[in-house]
Amino acid sequence: MTNEDRRPPHLEQYTSDVCVVGAGPAGLVLALLLLKSGVAVTLLERTRARQREFRGEILQPGGQSLLDTLGVLAGARARGAHELGRFRMVERDRVLLDIDYRTLPPPYDHLLSIPQTHVLDELLSRCRTFRGFRFLSGHRVNALLHEGAEPGRAVVGVVADGPSCSVEVRAHCVVAADGRFSKVRRLAGIAAGRRDSFSQDVLWFKLATGDRTEGGRSPRDVRVYRAGGSPVLVYDSWPDRVQIGWTLPHGGYRDVAAAGLEHLKHQLAAAVPPYAELVHEQIRSAADLSLLDVFSARAERWVRDGLVLIGDAAHTHSPIGAQGINLAVQDAAALHPLLVASLEAKDAGAAFLSAFEQRRSPDIESVMRLQTLQSKAMLSHGAFATRVRPRLARALRHTPVYRKVLDRIAYGNRDIRIAKEYFTDSPTAQAEG
Repeated sequence: MTNEDRRPPHLEQYTSDVCVVGAGPAGLVLALLLLKSGVAVTLLERTRARQREFRGEILQPGGQSLLDTLGVLAGARARGAHELGRFRMVERDRVLLDIDYRTLPPPYDHLLSIPQTHVLDELLSRCRTFRGFRFLSGHRVNALLHEGAEPGRAVVGVVADGPSCSVEVRAHCVVAADGRFSKVRRLAGIAAGRRDSFSQDVLWFKLATGDRTEGGRSPRDVRVYRAGGSPVLVYDSWPDRVQIGWTLPHGGYRDVAAAGLEHLKHQLAAAVPPYAELVHEQIRSAADLSLLDVFSARAERWVRDGLVLIGDAAHTHSPIGAQGINLAVQDAAALHPLLVASLEAKDAGAAFLSAFEQRRSPDIESVMRLQTLQSKAMLSHGAFATRVRPRLARALRHTPVYRKVLDRIAYGNRDIRIAKEYFTDSPTAQAEG
């Protein structure tokens, strides 16, 4: 086996059954599932612990159910979370859309606003109880290892720069779970497949609320405000904050920012009247704001010989509908049994691994279509959008169609489950101490 890139002077070498790149929800859930199945896993994460700022915190019922079955939801919730009962779109005093998650059967009859660090820390602590687990934080992948010298040769590992030295990890299969700007995907020569169907940017920020939210307490729901301008997404963030995302036309922030910070604060205050005072108090500089380039994407392919893309590395979604974490966890659950079978068959070829893409493609396309419809509903104006559509939505709430749509948003593909029959008590999977 050869690597076309020159090795650094000091290089530590490891071998593993599976090498996962990226310690987000997809990577950590997959690592834990594999460890429970007796599979040795090396997990690389480019950032150090708690250095990342996470914005997406909403966990749909489907993701809650899978994490609960995996045994990590209760521990993650114990670290702090809020239940959100509704999704509401409000224009001035009129409720345009009201989706009530409490109509779903318990115990997952709500959205869960939970800091990603709470979920990731719980997952990581569980992974660390397995002898077959190696976690390399602060390691940035800079090259793929290949077998042979022929074009299209199989991926057999990665090379990464770490805090003190470089490492080479060889594995039966490499899993790219390193996000929407995946370095592994780029190194593999796989195009991201960007789609600009949601032609908006999102200006994102947090406000500390204490007990000064609407009515003196948190309303505990997800709201979209349309106070005459671009829609603004607001939801309660643990412990006493709200996350706010102000949508702007793609590239439109430049013009708003050019008018100065005070102008921008007045625009934000007008967009979210209940938080106007907090906006003026707490937005002190542009550093308090983050501009997100919002887009959807689907990689041109998700597998190569020895390599699989999952989560945002394979398919990226807009924040509409809060589907990102849900889909990442489902990807891991769907890929887990296939990787176990791949190891048993000693086959990590693209033909074998492509079953993952074949299974998940319809689900991903369905979510993308639904998000396109949701974005149009958020951005549309006029009499139909503000008067007729709300009445139709209220009428549909008591029909099977409403429950079917809500179930699809909340759970996605209900056939995705934790394959506990693959779990094992082999020595690799026994906890240390």
